[in-house]
Amino acid sequence: MKRLSVQLLSLLLCCAAFASCTTNPYAATNKSYKKQAKAYAKSLRAIPAAPTGEYTYPQGDHWVGTTNFNLRKPNYVIIHHTAQNSTEQTLKTFTMPSTKVSSHYVIGRDGKVYQMLHDHMRAWHGGAAKWGNNTDLNSSSIGIELDNNSSEPFPEEMITSLIAVLGKLKKEHGIPTENFVGHADIAPVRKVDPSPLFPWKTLADNGFGLWYDEDVLDKEQVLREVPVGGENDTTPLLVMETVPKYTLPEHFNPLDALRIIGYDVRNPEAAVRAFKIHFIQTDVNAPLTEDEKLILYNLYQKYL
Repeated sequence: MKRLSVQLLSLLLCCAAFASCTTNPYAATNKSYKKQAKAYAKSLRAIPAAPTGEYTYPQGDHWVGTTNFNLRKPNYVIIHHTAQNSTEQTLKTFTMPSTKVSSHYVIGRDGKVYQMLHDHMRAWHGGAAKWGNNTDLNSSSIGIELDNNSSEPFPEEMITSLIAVLGKLKKEHGIPTENFVGHADIAPVRKVDPSPLFPWKTLADNGFGLWYDEDVLDKEQVLREVPVGGENDTTPLLVMETVPKYTLPEHFNPLDALRIIGYDVRNPEAAVRAFKIHFIQTDVNAPLTEDEKLILYNLYQKYL
């Protein structure tokens, strides 16, 4: 009997040790999440109170609740890099009230996905931002943070998981292809993420974001007539010449094109840099070259 009791005690101690090892380290913040969600649910269930103070108006005879409504509809996905050194560091940052930053999803270097907030709720990830006429991207977007310190490549496992998450979001919420953008795109003065190492073309090839046509910088061979200088010889000489396949319209304005795509062009240099971080990914602080203007014009036509 004594031996049985010792064995039972050992088993209980092992179970306790196992439970302590498997306890969610974010149990306390998860409890806070549930408490906040419950408070919002209570507020949504309550009958709207009559206004008081400066702005009042006559109330109807009865409160009438419509039967036709739903939660907010996300229409954009904003991709970030964390600029931190581990997933754990980012998760800690997003669970500290003092930081006042968050995201819907965090994806680790190993491809593990942490959904930190329901898609229909508003995360604090975009900050002061603008895309087109939208100046409150947090209210209409889903934020995805990638565990990347800004100077390293994005691992294949991470991108595979990201594409799976984006596919789910696009299907569930009907997010348009062109509305998958980066933090630098919507906040060009403040942000540079995700870095120029991010594989935007891979995403575009899978239906998330637009990309320019591959032949936009191609050259072609054309015959050009060169006049011959002889007084009695008016037959022109035909010369084979290599010329760009596409040319810019005479009055093409790069800033107008950037604005129509969605960029905030109040700071032209920052807008050009953000565009180059996304679509050019080299010499991002330099002015647009003629080839880069062709790429911009090609994309501008897609966004019209």
